[in-house]
Amino acid sequence: MTQTIQAEDAARLFLQAQGLLEDPSRRATKTALKQTLDTLGFVQVDTINVLARAHDLILRTRLEGFEPSQLQALVEQDKLLFEGFTHDASFIPLRWYAQWKPRFRRDEARMKAHAWWQHHFRGTDGAAVVKGVRDRIASEGPLMSKDFEHPEKRGPWWGWKPQKAALDFLWRSGELAVPRRIQFHKVYDLAERVHPEAHAAPEPDRTAHIAWACEEAAPRLVVFTPKELAEFFAAIGIAEAKGWCEREAKAGRIVPVRVEDAVGGKPQAAYALHDWKSRLKAAPDAPGGLRLLAPFDPVVRDRARCLRRFGFDYRFEAFVPEPKREHGYYTLPILEGERFVGRLDAKVHRDEAHLEVRGLWWEMGVKATKTRVKALDEALEKLAAFVGAGTYSV
Repeated sequence: MTQTIQAEDAARLFLQAQGLLEDPSRRATKTALKQTLDTLGFVQVDTINVLARAHDLILRTRLEGFEPSQLQALVEQDKLLFEGFTHDASFIPLRWYAQWKPRFRRDEARMKAHAWWQHHFRGTDGAAVVKGVRDRIASEGPLMSKDFEHPEKRGPWWGWKPQKAALDFLWRSGELAVPRRIQFHKVYDLAERVHPEAHAAPEPDRTAHIAWACEEAAPRLVVFTPKELAEFFAAIGIAEAKGWCEREAKAGRIVPVRVEDAVGGKPQAAYALHDWKSRLKAAPDAPGGLRLLAPFDPVVRDRARCLRRFGFDYRFEAFVPEPKREHGYYTLPILEGERFVGRLDAKVHRDEAHLEVRGLWWEMGVKATKTRVKALDEALEKLAAFVGAGTYSV
């Protein structure tokens, strides 16, 4: 018999799985950071820096005392993480490196066959450019894209652009790795030098790879469709995830469920971990106060799921022309307990050390009570401190 899960219960299970029912004020030790990263599975990297980098914002939402240098140390010194692609660029546990080898091969084939290759290497021998870039790094050691600039040869396909594309191709295909960044610019080196043991590990067969992708994604979602399972790491296809779900359901390790829709839509057919009820019962109460989530937080990244689970219709509008934006360029969802109560658009003016809230929108039916406004002030004060702002304004 198919079990039914209420939308608020599915939301609570997801928040618990993503570390948002934990106390964010606990000490941000190295152990706590590693545990947080393990809870998430990976953390997305993004270049937008109107407040702070996405990966730093995602982590400080769960560990308020987190400092960006702590993550940098895990990547550059401890080498516990590597930079690769999930649905986007991400910091990923190095212990999973072998599971990215199928992705390396897939990206290599796609990039060669795609218009991307023709566009970036038009008018030149792409294979020769790629080989030249790899050979130079093999000979000289770690290099950045700026090291391939030739001011005296700024032609459209001889200057730095094809070589920058070659760097990206070699990174996406696993030939190069990123041991560190300098002012957020990638430094590239041969993957075999950066991660020698991981690079030498054998690639898993397809069956093992599918099992890994699903077994690691499932507990970080708890309630999921095959599509959501496949998209968690963007490592396997939906049909492969569907096949895994059917086999696991037959074995009793997951169960088919119907998930109610937070906005009254049709219940969704999905799967859940077999122990979802005990997980729900054991879930702690959400911490008090308000939390300002990053636009790329995994809880809101899937906009359709966010609407179904939380009734929160969130849209990231940085790439929407300003006249067409409904809210703002970098809008942060406001989480209160287990529900989203609003959103705000913020920007830090670093020259003035000032955090400006350029827009604040409470959800329908949410009142700006004294308690809620005070909680928002506290959240903004913490965010301001994190981004190096001594003052803030709303």
